Amino acid sequence: MIDIKRLAETVCKSTEPLVIAGPCSAETPEQVMETAKELSADGRVNLLRAGIWKPRTRPNSFEGVGAIGLSWLVDAGKEIGLPTTTEVANRHHAEAALEAGIDVLWLGARTTVNPFAVQEIADVLKGVDIPVMVKNPVNPDLALWMGAFERLSKSGINQMLAIHRGFSTYSKTRYRNVPNWELPLDFISQCPDIPMICDPSHIAGRRDLLQEVSQKAMDLNYRGLMIETHPSPDNAWSDAKQQITPAGLTTLLTALTLRKAQPDDEVKQGLEEIREKIAVLDDNLFDLLAKRMELAREVGAYKRENNITIFQQEHWSKMISQRLSKSENYGLTSKFIRQAIEAIHQESIRHQTHVMNANFEKKHLE
Repeated sequence: MIDIKRLAETVCKSTEPLVIAGPCSAETPEQVMETAKELSADGRVNLLRAGIWKPRTRPNSFEGVGAIGLSWLVDAGKEIGLPTTTEVANRHHAEAALEAGIDVLWLGARTTVNPFAVQEIADVLKGVDIPVMVKNPVNPDLALWMGAFERLSKSGINQMLAIHRGFSTYSKTRYRNVPNWELPLDFISQCPDIPMICDPSHIAGRRDLLQEVSQKAMDLNYRGLMIETHPSPDNAWSDAKQQITPAGLTTLLTALTLRKAQPDDEVKQGLEEIREKIAVLDDNLFDLLAKRMELAREVGAYKRENNITIFQQEHWSKMISQRLSKSENYGLTSKFIRQAIEAIHQESIRHQTHVMNANFEKKHLE
């Protein structure tokens, strides 16, 4: 059995990423085999992937060839000497993949979001020694993502990887699924024993953004990449725009700047000197915030005495508009400015509410 965690860690000790590649969908035996053979020429692919069942948003679109494609993937993996992986969305998929000899399973974003489906698959895998990868849920819910791993762990699965594939949004962005990099980083902090890899194909949705997203993942010390590849991407039966050719994958991997996760002693010393300066500024920053909250309590007391509501929309709109207008002067993004001022405002409201409630409790006691 392939030890996926050990593979991820071993590969990355040399700074090289774990690479999972193959077509979005298995279309024909010839297409899967051709993709596999072209990928093997590079020598950096560690795991061959192909979608067998494709959960599509709307009916009447290609939903995968079904179980018949499992043997195509297994045969292609044997031909080039690589383990194989595919997505399973229910117990029947998991049972068919196990019977066919697939080496690694993964749960897609639409499955992770459904605890019933995750539990159903976990039940099938009880007593089965097979690695499982779990993509983040479609919505940015860290607890839901972690919950999927907990369900699998309780079934005895101990070889697990997390896959960051981005999150759905109603807003129009340059990405198919917004990365929200802070959420997978939070996952890494809370689950340090589960390696994190990135799926640039589903984040980008466009092959011209794959390099950018892949590099960002490497800069954040992700353990690997899952990238959809196809001999003729424009003719792919699903997700054509986000797939690249095996030759394109070689170009992408070669162009990556791979950095060391740990600095040497000299570099570490230099970093510590800079970090000490940052720590001083952070202390000053929080001292200022504490003083700001003292003023917020004064404001709360003044509003209480004059019978004024805590939240005043006109003032809030004016304040945030002023701060956003200065974002370029600060050298900060407007998104960060908005998030920071909203967090400060919420804490200010908490302090003002405390003042209001304290007065209410005092009257009640009297």
